Amino acid sequence: MRESVLTAEKIEAYGRYLCAEERGSDTIEKYLRDVRAFSAFLAGRAVTRETAAAWKAHLVAAGYAPVTVNAMLSALNGLFAFLGWNDCRVKFLKVQRQLFRDASRELTRREYDRLLAAAKRRGQERLALLMETICATGIRVSEARYITVEAARRGRAEIALKGKVRTILLPEKLCRKLLKYAKKQKTASGAIFRTKSGKEISRRQIWAELKGLCRCADVAPSKVFPHNLRHLFATVFYKACKDIARLADILGHSSIETTRIYLLTSGAEHQRQLERLGLVS
Repeated sequence: MRESVLTAEKIEAYGRYLCAEERGSDTIEKYLRDVRAFSAFLAGRAVTRETAAAWKAHLVAAGYAPVTVNAMLSALNGLFAFLGWNDCRVKFLKVQRQLFRDASRELTRREYDRLLAAAKRRGQERLALLMETICATGIRVSEARYITVEAARRGRAEIALKGKVRTILLPEKLCRKLLKYAKKQKTASGAIFRTKSGKEISRRQIWAELKGLCRCADVAPSKVFPHNLRHLFATVFYKACKDIARLADILGHSSIETTRIYLLTSGAEHQRQLERLGLVS
């Protein structure tokens, strides 16, 4: 098998390819970070099936969760496909389907309410409104830029991501709050969630602001990150309508299997379900 050398130029070309494929900015950033980690692991060695497999073994030995390892391998296999190095592709780890979520990462409705109250007490109006927007619509944090003044006036947002366009309905009460906030900030058009300098707020800044609420709201930091607000929306929506196909469409999932992951109950709830079976005398 021929030897292939991974250079900074090839990694940059892969990044441009991902942009052309309209991958999300967060996805591109992660893929390139993972590929560069692999390049550092190589330490100048050629890319072969053996060195790729060795990196996989290194990740496992380092204690990365199987899901994380597979995500990193996905970035690597994408690079290999782009470069035509298909003989270097690595097989994913086999992961048993989860039956319930880790309670240490599950954000409850009560905890969400405490986070929201804490943001309001601290005068973080933008953060509180953004939390309500994600929880009321199920959008990804990267899709916050599609919540515009125009969208709030129409009562719906057109979201274009990952080569797909979907329409998200905005609750009337949320629209009123968004327009009131936009007027207060003197934002006549475009994205509502902006920094003081007028730039669209970044995912990193949102993450940091949410983490800053943890102590004040008495919520474990492991539960507080933007994507968990989307999970909370999915859980509440499904309990209300019991329609997983409709929920998948709202969340923008191509596969219902992805949506199913969002609906896993906590370990405690799973335990209660087992107890209710009454099969132990």
